[in-house]
Amino acid sequence: MNAPNRYELFVLDEGEKPVEVTEDTKIPNAATVKIVKQDHTLGNMIRGQLLAMPQILFAGYKVPHPLHPYFLVKIQTDGTITPTAALEQACTKLIGTLSSLETKFKREFSFKDVEGVATEDPYGTANAGPTWASGRDYMDF
Repeated sequence: MNAPNRYELFVLDEGEKPVEVTEDTKIPNAATVKIVKQDHTLGNMIRGQLLAMPQILFAGYKVPHPLHPYFLVKIQTDGTITPTAALEQACTKLIGTLSSLETKFKREFSFKDVEGVATEDPYGTANAGPTWASGRDYMDF
């Protein structure tokens, strides 16, 4: 079969760098970043976080081939910040956002435990409506 072993998709090889930055010689204030052992999930989140920054002129990513576990992020800035620094800031903000989301998620589901919900149905067929006493659901952060 052509597919690699599953562990090869996320375990770094001996001496393999997780991130490689290549400065673009044709476009000013641009770089291509290769992020190894990751896929569309992280690539899209990083791209979205970069585009939210006012200093970024262009940010895009691509996965060259689905059997190769890496993606490329192309970043161009307006010159007030380097592409590498912009990537660091975007990743720091993304980590903060995900940490906040995790905290809110845990808080909401701790309410579910406190409020006393009916016995759990593994197939989700017993209660078709909201299962929270106050009518909230998991999207009410």
